[in-house]
Amino acid sequence: HYVRATGDMTLLDESVPFLEGIAVPPGAEDVYYAPDSSADTASIYEHCSRAIDRSLRVGAHGLPLMGSGDWNDGMNRVGYEGRGESVWLAWFLCDVVARFAPLAQMRGETARAARWIEAMRGWQGALQRAGWDGEWYRRAFFDDGSPLGSSVNEECRIDLIAQAWAVLSHAAPEPFAKRAMASLDARLIDREAGLIKLLDPPLRFELPSAGYIQSYPPGVRENGGQYSHAGVWALMAQAERGDAEAAYRYFGYLSPAHRSRHPIRGPAYEAEPYVMAGDVYTAAPYVGRGGWSWYTGSAAWLQRAAIESMFGFAQHGDEISFTPCLPNAWNDAEITLTRDGRKLRVLFARPSDAPAAEQAAAYSAVLLGTGERLHWSALADGACYLVVLKAAAVTAEEPEPAVASAPQV
Repeated sequence: HYVRATGDMTLLDESVPFLEGIAVPPGAEDVYYAPDSSADTASIYEHCSRAIDRSLRVGAHGLPLMGSGDWNDGMNRVGYEGRGESVWLAWFLCDVVARFAPLAQMRGETARAARWIEAMRGWQGALQRAGWDGEWYRRAFFDDGSPLGSSVNEECRIDLIAQAWAVLSHAAPEPFAKRAMASLDARLIDREAGLIKLLDPPLRFELPSAGYIQSYPPGVRENGGQYSHAGVWALMAQAERGDAEAAYRYFGYLSPAHRSRHPIRGPAYEAEPYVMAGDVYTAAPYVGRGGWSWYTGSAAWLQRAAIESMFGFAQHGDEISFTPCLPNAWNDAEITLTRDGRKLRVLFARPSDAPAAEQAAAYSAVLLGTGERLHWSALADGACYLVVLKAAAVTAEEPEPAVASAPQV
């Protein structure tokens, strides 16, 4: 993402050491020690490539091995014997390979890139054969081959990140991605409490055990809480599909400022209104209580979701563009970008009765088309552009509490 956004390829050639330590012994899940820095070094590119190389092994369903945890390290017993598989990791690797294989090809490593791409095709096929559960995508398969995140499970019947990354990876067929996100919205969203559950129902007695995630109380952290990191992915997936209403609804659930000012959710939250909480509890008696605040990784994702997914800002080296996905309640909005000591002001407004060019002139702005690329180096300091939004569509969603004005970012 850094290379794509900045155009700076030199990062890939930076040389850094490896960590050095003992291997995990056979039959053990993990080992604890203080690793050293190896005398051996390799480029950042090579470090990344080896990470992909190591991820190519698959299990009986053709999906990547999960080991003792993937993104959700609390699911540390799903594949600790070496046979369990991760549906989510397959989506994630599809995205990683699609982004990174062109860099390998540019560096002349065509055979390595071809191996990754062939593996990606295999994952995509396996995801549709074994990953699809009928209404949503499963989460994983245990070492014994039984599913997790499936309609056959009493607990963790559906998991958020398997649905969101079906969209974010661009690897799922559109009809399946649409259905998966509809299931996410129907089964993991608590509209009354304004919460996005990571999974549901929470894990308690499920066998085989998914791992130490089951030691968390139901509805707390990864065990079915609103886990902010993953909740932002759900927001981004809705925006990726063009559903501005769902995206902004989720934003209101995730934003600590929006939650804190709500007349009912605010008093229950009991966390700071100006920083992200790692999770918000989803089960009685603490529904809506914030936990583990100052969670900076989730804050960074929410910022990206607001700027890149909702305002649609994309940067490719010197080129920038906007493909906004803003809610119908916003008749206008504004964003100001600062780079290389210069500022660019971009306005967003619904169409008026006047032609678009006249509407832009009324704002003292230059008309900018959706997705149209600008060269930053050619812009004058203080330049102002107008993006005319699509006409508002009728929505059946209940509106969030009114705000005084659309926020400026």
